[in-house]
Amino acid sequence: MWLIKNEEETDNRFGKKPEERTIEELIKNSVIIIDKNSGPTSHQITDWIKKIFQVNKAGHSGTLENV
Repeated sequence: MWLIKNEEETDNRFGKKPEERTIEELIKNSVIIIDKNSGPTSHQITDWIKKIFQVNKAGHSGTLENV
Protein backbone atom coordinates (compact mmCIF):
# COMPACT_ATOMS: atom_id res chain seq x y z
CA MET A 1 0.00 0.00 0.00
CA TRP A 2 1.38 3.42 -0.95
CA LEU A 3 0.45 6.66 0.79
CA ILE A 4 0.47 9.35 -1.88
CA LYS A 5 0.15 12.97 -0.70
CA ASN A 6 0.20 14.34 -4.23
CA GLU A 7 1.33 13.32 -7.70
CA GLU A 8 4.69 14.71 -8.86
CA GLU A 9 7.05 13.92 -11.69
CA THR A 10 10.18 12.01 -10.67
CA ASP A 11 13.44 13.70 -11.63
CA ASN A 12 15.65 10.87 -12.93
CA ARG A 13 18.72 12.64 -11.53
CA PHE A 14 17.46 11.86 -8.02
CA GLY A 15 16.12 8.33 -8.34
CA LYS A 16 13.24 6.53 -9.97
CA LYS A 17 9.59 5.77 -9.41
CA PRO A 18 8.95 3.12 -6.72
CA GLU A 19 7.31 0.76 -9.20
CA GLU A 20 10.46 0.90 -11.38
CA ARG A 21 12.85 -0.15 -8.59
CA THR A 22 14.35 -3.63 -8.55
CA ILE A 23 13.73 -5.96 -5.61
CA GLU A 24 17.34 -5.38 -4.54
CA GLU A 25 16.77 -1.61 -4.45
CA LEU A 26 13.56 -2.04 -2.49
CA ILE A 27 15.25 -4.25 0.10
CA LYS A 28 18.26 -1.95 0.37
CA ASN A 29 16.10 1.10 1.07
CA SER A 30 13.35 -0.44 3.18
CA VAL A 31 11.99 -0.02 6.66
CA ILE A 32 10.75 -3.18 8.35
CA ILE A 33 8.34 -2.83 11.25
CA ILE A 34 8.49 -5.72 13.70
CA ASP A 35 6.29 -6.25 16.74
CA LYS A 36 8.95 -7.91 18.90
CA ASN A 37 7.74 -10.28 21.58
CA SER A 38 9.68 -10.88 24.76
CA GLY A 39 12.54 -13.30 24.35
CA PRO A 40 14.91 -12.37 21.54
CA THR A 41 16.78 -9.10 21.96
CA SER A 42 16.61 -6.24 19.47
CA HIS A 43 20.22 -7.07 18.57
CA GLN A 44 19.26 -10.68 17.78
CA ILE A 45 16.32 -9.57 15.62
CA THR A 46 18.60 -7.17 13.73
CA ASP A 47 21.11 -9.98 13.14
CA TRP A 48 18.34 -12.26 11.82
CA ILE A 49 17.12 -9.55 9.42
CA LYS A 50 20.66 -9.08 8.08
CA LYS A 51 20.97 -12.83 7.45
CA ILE A 52 17.48 -13.25 5.94
CA PHE A 53 17.85 -10.33 3.52
CA GLN A 54 21.61 -10.85 2.99
CA VAL A 55 22.51 -7.24 3.78
CA ASN A 56 25.50 -5.81 5.61
CA LYS A 57 23.72 -2.97 7.37
CA ALA A 58 20.61 -3.07 9.53
CA GLY A 59 19.69 -1.41 12.78
CA HIS A 60 16.87 -0.62 15.14
CA SER A 61 15.49 2.58 16.53
CA GLY A 62 15.08 1.34 20.09
CA THR A 63 12.60 -0.61 22.11
CA LEU A 64 9.67 0.04 24.36
CA GLU A 65 9.62 -2.36 27.27
CA ASN A 66 6.42 -3.27 29.07
CA VAL A 67 6.94 -3.35 32.81
